[in-house]
Formats: sequence, C-alpha cells, structure tokens
Amino acid sequence: MEKPEDPIPQRLRVLPSRLINQVAMSANRLVDQALAETGSRRYHYALLAALEEFGPASQAALGRRTGIDRSDIVATVNELAEREFVERNPDPDDRRRNIITVTPAGVQWLKELDRLLSQAQDELLTPLSSAEREQLIALLTRIADRHSASH
Repeated sequence: MEKPEDPIPQRLRVLPSRLINQVAMSANRLVDQALAETGSRRYHYALLAALEEFGPASQAALGRRTGIDRSDIVATVNELAEREFVERNPDPDDRRRNIITVTPAGVQWLKELDRLLSQAQDELLTPLSSAEREQLIALLTRIADRHSASH
C-alpha cells in the first residue's frame, strides 16, 4: 500500500481494477493471518465448506466446486485427513476414485474457521456500515458471477 507522503496519480486512484486489487491484497493478508493462527489455509476452509454444504464428494468434484487444482486437492485432503477433519474412502461405484467426507471434528473446526474469518471480514470492512457491506457484497457478486460465466 502507498504511504500518505507518496501520492499516487488520480487516474490510478479511480481505476476499479486497481482498487479491487488493493483491497484483495489486504483481504488476503487478513485471512491468511487469521487462518495461520490455527495452522489452516484457505484451501482447508474451502474444502471443508464445500463438504459441509454439499456432502461427500470425489476429489475431482471438490476441485471443480472450489476451484482448487487437482494436485492441490490431494495435498489438502491429505492434510485434513491427518488432522481427522475428513475421511477418504473408496467409491463403491468406482474403486479408483475416493469419496471425501467431513467428520464431526471437521464440522467443529469449520465453525472455528468461520468465526476467525468473520473477524477478518469485519476488520477488512471496518469503514463500511452494515448496509454498505451488503451492497458491496451484492455488487462484487454480480461482477464475479458475470466473469465466471464467461470462462
């Protein structure tokens, strides 16, 4: 981020892409700090959230649902399985494929991560009122949906 004594050109100050990037860097830093306290990463949260919301899934389906690359899914599942937050079992319909299931301990862990991420979101959005936060989320969702549909 820029220091107050280092003014930036007005053209840059009003570029939505630049502003979104600046906020994203702050958001990533806050989220990473919150998760690091627990030895967790964003991929852990995404995978647990997908399993909790949609139920057991193959590693391939989890990758598609979360946008996590196949090789990273394997590593993330391994890490969560070591901590007993997920279970990996062979798919009865296709023994070459594994089905991943969140455990009760994983659901509890997800609740703790939800709490930490909520605090990080509050810190990020401190300057905004509740109504402004809702509006920002709605606007960003529209933009994200538009651009994810075009891929």
